[in-house]
Amino acid sequence: MNASEVLEAIVRDKIEFVDLKFSDLPGSWHHVTLPARELEASSFTAGLPFDGSSLRGFREIEESDMILMPDPNTAFVDPFYAHATLSLVADVLDPALRPYGRDPRGVAKRAEAYLLASGIADRAYFGPELEFFVFDDVRFDNSPNSSFFSIDGEESAWSSGDAGSRPGYRIRAKEGYAPVPPLDALSDLRSEMVLHLEAVGIRVERHHHEVATAGQGEIGFTYDTLVKTADNVLSFKYVVKNTAVENGRSATFMPKPLFGDNGSGMHTHQSLWKGKTPLFFDQQGYGQMSETALFYIGGILRHAPALVGLCNASTNSFRRLVPGYEAPTDLVFSKGNRSAAVRIPISAVTPKSSRIEFRTPDSTGNPYLALSAMLMAGLDGIKNRIDPRKLGMGPLDKNIYHLSERDRKKIRSVPSSLTEALGELKRDHAFLLEGGVFSRDLVEAWIDYKMSHEVHAVGLRPTPYEFQLYYDI
Repeated sequence: MNASEVLEAIVRDKIEFVDLKFSDLPGSWHHVTLPARELEASSFTAGLPFDGSSLRGFREIEESDMILMPDPNTAFVDPFYAHATLSLVADVLDPALRPYGRDPRGVAKRAEAYLLASGIADRAYFGPELEFFVFDDVRFDNSPNSSFFSIDGEESAWSSGDAGSRPGYRIRAKEGYAPVPPLDALSDLRSEMVLHLEAVGIRVERHHHEVATAGQGEIGFTYDTLVKTADNVLSFKYVVKNTAVENGRSATFMPKPLFGDNGSGMHTHQSLWKGKTPLFFDQQGYGQMSETALFYIGGILRHAPALVGLCNASTNSFRRLVPGYEAPTDLVFSKGNRSAAVRIPISAVTPKSSRIEFRTPDSTGNPYLALSAMLMAGLDGIKNRIDPRKLGMGPLDKNIYHLSERDRKKIRSVPSSLTEALGELKRDHAFLLEGGVFSRDLVEAWIDYKMSHEVHAVGLRPTPYEFQLYYDI
């Protein structure tokens, strides 16, 4: 859809308001709403002013004037407003209408341009799988003298002794994968989410209950190019959360809200194409992977510790990244093996469907930055012919969790904390700067923000479990 078509649709569909949605540095959507009459043809060339100093990770107050430039190709009618509202995703520009270096969507656009200029491929496709929880009741609080959280859901294993509308039907820990109702109490809710997702232009392939108790689910949507997929990730989270709220529930993409059960990841499938040719397929290769694909894997695995600083961007991420809960913590590749950081899917493989899956990421990162960083790591692997086999990073066709302690020590693991991951990103980010895709300023701003607002903030506070461990010392 172009600008003229957007303006025509506003009149034809009796749109009352236009909602401009844009991402801050950490990866949350913000919005500005205007009466539909205020959107004009010039809005798509001159943009609309806003205060950039009030967004996390953006500018200081003395340089706050910035521009929102709506992208007409992102238009959809928002299903969650009482009045007819058309949503448009916007890019962030400086007052001179130049791309703002810390605009995450701008990074993703530069990554796509860099791929095209490299001559390696002209398209990168991404297919993230976002897992999430839906809870019936969530309460938490933090103050100088008190801290707690409390979660409840009608499916939860711990509710088995409570009276309720579904007596006896509870999902045991780690036994929640794809049961039928009445154990799966959220199937209709996920179907409603699917209808909303398709209404905003996201094509859904399937949905199902995930492994954990208390309402873990997954809705799979079709892969797309980098910028479009990152847009879809934010749209997806927006739809899932708002549909849950409409039904009196709460959805979270927090990687590890429950102790002792599986967490939520964002396994990310990816492939490269040139014209009509898929570049990752070779009938004779390991897992039917081409040499190009193996070098791409090599780049992902070599830079994985730094990638984690962008792709697992919360202190809570490292509650999930522990062995034993299907979280891939070991930096190896394998075919059809979900315990490896990089899996090569081998079911019903065709040249078109050949791809690699990076299983470490979760949904706490900014999708524009996370997907761009994965692409840059993979391209670095191709350019420098990084062979993961020569690095001792696979292939490993065994359940890594069942290896002996001696064999496990030979395998490099992901960082064990956000502090460590950000340290790796600080040490290893030159590959992100290629082609001006990321700037050093953005990388430093990301690290500074995460350290000051999250790592230090969490580290300074006592937790309830510390009282259990230490109060009687």
